[in-house]
Amino acid sequence: MTELFEILHSTRAMRRLRPNPVPDALIAKILRAGASAANGGNIQRWRFLVVKDLEIKKAVQVWYKRAYDEVIAPRYSSIAPPPGTTAERYARQHAAVEYLTDHFHEAPVWIVACLAEEKPTRWSGASIYPAVQNMLLAARELGLGATLTTRHLLYEKEAEAALGLPPGVHSYAILPIGYPMGRFGPVGRGPLRDITFLDRWGENWDIPEEG
Repeated sequence: MTELFEILHSTRAMRRLRPNPVPDALIAKILRAGASAANGGNIQRWRFLVVKDLEIKKAVQVWYKRAYDEVIAPRYSSIAPPPGTTAERYARQHAAVEYLTDHFHEAPVWIVACLAEEKPTRWSGASIYPAVQNMLLAARELGLGATLTTRHLLYEKEAEAALGLPPGVHSYAILPIGYPMGRFGPVGRGPLRDITFLDRWGENWDIPEEG
């Protein structure tokens, strides 16, 4: 079994997925991992919609593509590469994002992470995103590619209608899941010291070297 920290440091967003079917038994393992996550008061308001129906996925993909054309593509073309990466690697990331956009509906399985909550608050995500992270890590352990995407929320009303979500249920992420075309590997991040402060905001912590 892969070591926990190896999984943590190599769970990349896998956006190029093969259309090959994924066994239900593996999806069930991923869902069980999600349902083991922490959530506020253990109320368990999470709901997981597993989508395999191609027509449903196509209907959502229309809005996903529109969000890319109007927001995501212009953003990639106008900002510098983020910390921990290069212009070349950032261009490859953009290409992968574009690929997912065009092939979103071809991912064999989607898990739509939702909360059954009438009026979401700022802290609502604390009861669903730990489950999402658990599912991403479980997929990685099983050799499956996945990514957390929230882009459909730029057209939330239309996308959730296409998903058939009832009143009082809101989606927080879609996880397209499938066998990856590429390989898992280290994630690109900037130095930890640049984003970590000790006691007072702005005073960087000289973090001990990993031993």
